[in-house]
Amino acid sequence: MTGGLLIAGTTSDAGKSVLTAGICRWLHRQGVKVAPFKAQNMSNNSAVVVGADGRAGEIGRAQAMQAAACGLAPDLRFNPVLLKPGSDLASQVVLLGEAVDTITAGTFRTLRPRLAETAYAALAELRSAYDVVICEGAGSPAEINLRDGDYVNMGLARHAELPTIVVGDIDRGGVFAAMFGTLALLDPADQALIAGFVVNKFRGDRGLLAPGLEMLRHVTGRPTYGVLPWALDLWLDAEDSLAYGRVLGRPAAPHGTEWLDVAVLRLPRISNATDVEALATEPGVRVRLTVEPAELAAADLVVLPGSKSTVADLAWLRETGLAEAVTAHAAAGRPVLGICGGFQMLARAIHDPVESRRGTVDGLGLLPVEITFAGRKTVRPAVGTAGGLPVHGYEIHHGYVSAADPQLTPLLRDAGGAGEGAVSGAVHGTHWHGTFESDGFRRWFLARVAHLAGRSGFRVAPDTSFAAARERTLDLLGDLVEEHLDTDALWRLIETGPRTDLPFVPPGAPPR
Repeated sequence: MTGGLLIAGTTSDAGKSVLTAGICRWLHRQGVKVAPFKAQNMSNNSAVVVGADGRAGEIGRAQAMQAAACGLAPDLRFNPVLLKPGSDLASQVVLLGEAVDTITAGTFRTLRPRLAETAYAALAELRSAYDVVICEGAGSPAEINLRDGDYVNMGLARHAELPTIVVGDIDRGGVFAAMFGTLALLDPADQALIAGFVVNKFRGDRGLLAPGLEMLRHVTGRPTYGVLPWALDLWLDAEDSLAYGRVLGRPAAPHGTEWLDVAVLRLPRISNATDVEALATEPGVRVRLTVEPAELAAADLVVLPGSKSTVADLAWLRETGLAEAVTAHAAAGRPVLGICGGFQMLARAIHDPVESRRGTVDGLGLLPVEITFAGRKTVRPAVGTAGGLPVHGYEIHHGYVSAADPQLTPLLRDAGGAGEGAVSGAVHGTHWHGTFESDGFRRWFLARVAHLAGRSGFRVAPDTSFAAARERTLDLLGDLVEEHLDTDALWRLIETGPRTDLPFVPPGAPPR
């Protein structure tokens, strides 16, 4: 069996990533050797992967999550092209894990043939090694202004002859129009690969939906393979911070008598926002993203997360009044944490001839370090200790500590015993992402925060497991696919492809 399937969507955040993961988990349960694939991802939420040659690189966080759904370690080929936006007009290009260029919309066209060739080759390798490859599209396949040169949606489907399912988010409204319109804007050859639809995030009486599904079949000649219900517990491993609401997850009641309130600054170019998800799995810990200075005053812990544009986001903090709120929070002896770019913002000075090219700028001055940006990005897994407890994480950054007070207190120590990060009073900083997934370290840090914040009634839960929480999410996705999709029809589609008699829906784009 060398089957394949493309999951496309009517919009970004329609449910492509979770449906891909759910189908992967379902197939994995059936004993199928399955792998995920996304030709091109645009996200600042990434994961570090060590390739077969020992080289560390980046892929989109969603593909790392989908790999776990397949029971696999992440592979650089699962997401051969990753675009990391540094501004509204420019993105860093990560090719098979390595940052190779920075592009604008205008220069992307010249690089696109190389990116497409790399993506196609990666998919071909995966299809030769796995029984089934479940591919995820990007955005919408009906972005007709981008169809020329496309290699992630219908361009990929045409190249690899992939049957395609279009998923739509009914919670947004207009899902039937979006599904019909997506199909009707494609040219005949693209339409021939669209096998049917999946409705996502449905709440209410399924019977009320049935007439719409029947009409959609009538006007398109294609079935709806199922309707996935709204599931509150699907929030881990977000593809983009925009997927988060105001509060992460559904915080359980505290073990003690008090809550801990964590305010995370929603930076314009926030990266690896998933760092704080593990905090949100802890009972009694309320994690919220905010852009309001007033909300920091009531928080027990303020987190400055990673950033793809450290200097620009630091300037934004000052413009919005958030910088003043952070320094006031620290001056009151209340806990502050900076992660990667957020750590760099807490420094006395930042010397950046690389990312922003603004030279030396003042940091917030809350930690006794200076940061210098190097031309080559540091990308590697990280292993060490903190508070005598093991810590695992990963590094993705250009900036490094170039100067520090001789008596600097590190937050962590790496496997060789060298200090990493910094602590000054209640202010903490580290370049390591993902540390809160280490259960013992997370509990140690939260207990420290509670002490510094004066929350004597807060008690850390003794048995919260982040790895188990992630597995429950993946199993839930697999359950939703098994219970709410026509899995027999999915099997046939993966094995034999779409029907050859699917009708063309006018007007369609001009034939290519």
